Amino acid sequence: MKTPPQIPFNVPAITGRESDMLQEVLSAGRFAGNGAFSRRCTSVLVERLGCAEAIMTSSCTDALEMCALLCGVGPGDEVIMPSYTFVSTASAFALRGVNIVWCDIRPDTKNIDETLIEDLITERTKAVVAVHYAGVTCEMDAIAALCERRGLTLVVDAAQAIDCTYKDRPAASLGNVATFSFHDTKNIQCGEGGALIVNDPNLVERAQFIRDKGTNRTQFIKGLVDKYTWVELGSSFLMSELQAAFLWPQLQESREINAKRLRHWDRYYERLTAFLPEEALPIVPEHCTHNGHMFYILLDSAEQRGRMMEHLAGQGISAYFHYVPLHEAPYWQGKYAHVTLPVTERVAQCLLRLPMYCDLADEQIDHVCKSIRTFESC
Repeated sequence: MKTPPQIPFNVPAITGRESDMLQEVLSAGRFAGNGAFSRRCTSVLVERLGCAEAIMTSSCTDALEMCALLCGVGPGDEVIMPSYTFVSTASAFALRGVNIVWCDIRPDTKNIDETLIEDLITERTKAVVAVHYAGVTCEMDAIAALCERRGLTLVVDAAQAIDCTYKDRPAASLGNVATFSFHDTKNIQCGEGGALIVNDPNLVERAQFIRDKGTNRTQFIKGLVDKYTWVELGSSFLMSELQAAFLWPQLQESREINAKRLRHWDRYYERLTAFLPEEALPIVPEHCTHNGHMFYILLDSAEQRGRMMEHLAGQGISAYFHYVPLHEAPYWQGKYAHVTLPVTERVAQCLLRLPMYCDLADEQIDHVCKSIRTFESC
């Protein structure tokens, strides 16, 4: 019996130049953060985004925790966000004692439903978190206008959205602060890594203090004070020089990497639209550009999705569901049992992610699509 081809869900991108960059760091003998490679990465992000500051962090989780500190939130405050997201989006604010207010998502893009946000705002609301799911941006004009009108900080979780745009503007440039992830499941990666993007110039100095363990070390380096000391609540968030060296060639080639993934995305879409309805496939609004981060299909039920996963596994294909809604997480011990998010709950039960990575071959994509097509007849 012929063994089916083995198609992994993800293979981290490698440019081939990472080892040379790491050797440079080893030769220089400086491994902590804020070194030469960190500054190079920062410069690229600032140039591409036009942001006031970019801070390389050891993870996107760190960047989100910096966002929560910059928002100045604490016990009794409320922050609105989608439940269909990774735990770090919420844990960053839960660590500050915030009451999280969950908002449902749109059935098309799976992003936060901008039409539902305003009804969730109270006098205790301090911020809104917009998560760009699968690299497709939220409806940022409406969300930004609402936040400005109501005096709320807008945090953008752009973990999956490197090089993505909304109406020709970079996805991470559309809030007061934003974050990227460079985890090895993302388009470009350094194993673990992230970045804080500061778009509001008024937050730059505080962001630097928070990055430097809460000290005014930046002012000391600039000669503005004769010694540095603890001035802000912060922590050790910096990306190491080893991470930055690994990331640097990937950041330089991110557009080429994304272009390959977009070709794979287009091939999936072309093959699957032949027999699946459009509403079962990813939807990208015309005013958004994405980066091919993810391709998924929507099944009719959790039971059907489970059978599809088993069927694909039998064909050597690794396919996975995605987030378990955070409002249903055991951590809350039933705190949000009264919350009903119908779109979130349906998507969480029915969405199935297909293999997607830079070096995915055309014949592998064709095999995945053929296997999906034969599912009901097996």
